[in-house]
Amino acid sequence: MQNKILKDLLVIELASVLAGPTVGMFFAELGARVIKIENPKTGGDITRQWKLPSEKEEEQSAYYSSCNYGKEVVFLDVGKDRKALLEWIEKADILIHNFKFGDAEKFELSYEHLKAINPSLIYASLTGFGENSERIAYDVVLQAESGFMGMNGLPDDPPVKMPVALIDILSAHQLKEGILLALYQRAKTGKGADITCSLFDAAVGSLANQATNWLMAKHIPQRMGSLHPNIAPYGEQFVCADGKRVVLAIGSDRQFEQLLQLLQLQHLLLEEKYATNKKRVENRLELAQHLEKGINAWERATFIQACIQAKIPAGAIRNMKEVFELPDAEALILEEGGTKRPKTVSFKIR
Repeated sequence: MQNKILKDLLVIELASVLAGPTVGMFFAELGARVIKIENPKTGGDITRQWKLPSEKEEEQSAYYSSCNYGKEVVFLDVGKDRKALLEWIEKADILIHNFKFGDAEKFELSYEHLKAINPSLIYASLTGFGENSERIAYDVVLQAESGFMGMNGLPDDPPVKMPVALIDILSAHQLKEGILLALYQRAKTGKGADITCSLFDAAVGSLANQATNWLMAKHIPQRMGSLHPNIAPYGEQFVCADGKRVVLAIGSDRQFEQLLQLLQLQHLLLEEKYATNKKRVENRLELAQHLEKGINAWERATFIQACIQAKIPAGAIRNMKEVFELPDAEALILEEGGTKRPKTVSFKIR
């Protein structure tokens, strides 16, 4: 079974908040034994305190629950209870941490210290701005510094952060990939590895076409809401007859033709200003006005179903309740002791 594929691994997690614990949860979902070490002097992982106003004091916070499924939690002072910690590390396959600058050396928990007692240990660490930076890094700071906030939002409004701590998630994926490569290497050589990933590097490495638009074309991405700088209509939103919203993602001339046929706007195909994607980008505002008149007449569910049948990329803009009413989303929910969260492992191996 997929969820037992890593059942022979022992993972020690000395990480808090989201990025590091997300890596630990990934291994827990795949069957590894994950021991999460929390500091009793501070009340454990800080996200235990990050509660919504509606959450009860005695309940485990939803934020903490989001990335701490399937782990054995141990409250341990790494300074005073060093012997117990080292006994686990001696047997561990993987250690994950996001220590503040200098703490790994302070507590003698650096890779150089630990490989002496466990040469096959895969030592994985997360930093904010690199190994030599003392700067405190929370996700919104990284979104600001890496350019994500600067290009996110509406043209006449201030920059906006993404509502998920996406830089944490992206860096967690990077670290997971590094660990898996180190496991592959260890299977051949028997040697451990020292892996580090900074949130800043993960963020910049994820800028994709927005980065190359600058690096190659000297185009600084502007705040465009949901619109795409290279494609139209892509990201345009429309309100349907029932007041519910949809978004389009038309990536080819063929898809554009199918959309116009569905909306009975075929006459627009004869207009030169909509003949190519480049021209549609130039004239996207006027084009959206035409599309709005066509889409306004449809109920959302009917419009989306018609788009699916015609192979037109379009989506219903759903709130969280609506998302988890979808059978495919509901099937991803993991439950544990009265807590719920979606799986972080969304692939299948057959």
